[in-house]
Amino acid sequence: MSYIVDFKNVSTAGLESSPVAEALAGMRANEARYFMSKYKHAFTVVPASESQETLDYVNRILKEERDIAFSSKPLQTSRFQVDQIQMAYVFYEDGLGVNVMYTLDNPKKRAVGFKLSEGMEVPKELEGKFKFARQKSKLAGTIRGSFFVIKGEY
Repeated sequence: MSYIVDFKNVSTAGLESSPVAEALAGMRANEARYFMSKYKHAFTVVPASESQETLDYVNRILKEERDIAFSSKPLQTSRFQVDQIQMAYVFYEDGLGVNVMYTLDNPKKRAVGFKLSEGMEVPKELEGKFKFARQKSKLAGTIRGSFFVIKGEY
C-alpha cells in the first residue's frame, strides 16, 4: 500500500523496525519536501515487499557499477519521474537511504546517492570507499551523504 510522505507532520510509518526510525523518517520527509518545493511532486513510498522491480533496478546498478550489495533490510521504495529525471529510492532498516538519479536527456548527470541517517554508522559495504559530507536538516538533523556517477546505461 502506498503512502504519501507528509513533511509537515513527520511519521515513522513503515520505518518502525529501524533503530533510527525517527531520523530515517526525517530524512525521508526532507526528500519529500525537496520534491514538493522544486517539482510540485508528492513523494510517495511503498513497502519494499511490494516493489521488487524497483529493488532489482537499484541493486543491479549498485552491483554493476561498484560491486555493492547491502545486507540491511530494505523497508520502503519510491520510483517516479520529474521533468527528464527518473528517480528511484530505497530506504533501509539501518537508516541508509539510497537514491538513483537517472537523467534521460543528459548521460553526464546520472548518479547514485547515499544518505546516512543521524545516529547510524557507515555501512560496512561503504566503509573506506566514499567520503561523506555533512548536511544539516530541520527535519532530519545531520545527514551524511556521498554519491558516485553512473557510467553504464540502465
